[in-house]
Amino acid sequence: MPITKSAKKELKKNKKRRGENLRYLYAMRDLIKKIRSLVQENKKEEALKLLPQTYKAIDKTAKANVIKKNNASRKKSRLTKLVKPTVQPEKAPDQS
Repeated sequence: MPITKSAKKELKKNKKRRGENLRYLYAMRDLIKKIRSLVQENKKEEALKLLPQTYKAIDKTAKANVIKKNNASRKKSRLTKLVKPTVQPEKAPDQS
């Protein structure tokens, strides 16, 4: 336990910051889990609607330095690939 007055104040600030950080983290994780479960149930339209909200939560978490910027980018990229699989463009017929 802290002894000095400043150490007590610092402990109080740390607890408050930890609470805020965990709120960001849990909100992000819950949304990611919802999207993954929707995709498994083949409800891609609903997952697609939830995607912007999830992006916002991921960005907030990164902005608060709970996760790093590249981690946030990677999470968003993987979710996008999961919800919107890329369609291979058909080759144009050769015009000879």
